[in-house]
Amino acid sequence: MRQHHYKTTIEWTGNTSRGTADYRAYERSHTAKIEGKPGIDLSSDPAFRGDRTRHNPEELFVASIASCHMLWYLHLCTEAGVVVLEYQDRATGTMEETDNGSGRFTEVILYPVVKVSDESMLQKANELHHKAHEYCFIANSCNFPIRHEPVSTI
Repeated sequence: MRQHHYKTTIEWTGNTSRGTADYRAYERSHTAKIEGKPGIDLSSDPAFRGDRTRHNPEELFVASIASCHMLWYLHLCTEAGVVVLEYQDRATGTMEETDNGSGRFTEVILYPVVKVSDESMLQKANELHHKAHEYCFIANSCNFPIRHEPVSTI
C-alpha cells in the first residue's frame, strides 16, 4: 500500500498583546501555509468569536469533501465516456455542539448539478456519484453520513 504525506503549517496571528489571558482577549485569526502555495487566512466560525470575513475550518472541511467527490466523479466520467461540460455543487454540512462545548459533524449533503453533452449520458452521469463516493479519500475518512442529491442536465 502506498502512503501519501501532507504538510501544513498553521500560524496563529490573533495575539492582540495579551495572549490568551482570557476568552475574549485574543482573536481566532490564523493562517494555513502550504509550501509553494498562497496562504489561507482563517478564523473560527463567527459563533465561536471568529472573523466572518475569513474562512473557517468547518467550511473548508465541507469544501474538501465536495472537492474530493468532484475530482473522483470527473475521473470516473472520463473512464465511462460521460462528457461533463459543467459541474457545480452547493454542499452543506451540519455540525452539532455537545453539552461540554465540543462538537462533531453529523451529516454532509452534496448537491452536484452536472451538465453533460448528450441525453444518452444522463443516467450514467447520475449513477457515477455513488462510485465517486466509494472512492473519495475524504469521505472514506469520515464517520458520519455523506449524502448526494445529484441533478444531471444536457
